[in-house]
Amino acid sequence: MGILNRIREVIEGMAVHGQATSILRIKAQIDNLFMIITLGDMLGIPLLPPYYSLRLLPYMFPNIQSWKLYMLRERDVTDLIS
Repeated sequence: MGILNRIREVIEGMAVHGQATSILRIKAQIDNLFMIITLGDMLGIPLLPPYYSLRLLPYMFPNIQSWKLYMLRERDVTDLIS
């Protein structure tokens, strides 16, 4: 790896960083929306019949604890700005 390749990688990283973080943020929002639709019963939002929620539960089980912590944490006005 020469110095030119390193410089090229740094420039590519600077150019793509904003797009990559935006894509990750959108993916997280879509994942949260899917979790709300399928497991909203846990938060008191019944949207999907329990039969389908129970069918999807084994696939979503590893993410439930972190999702509940994210959804139930206190929000601040500064969270809306960022």
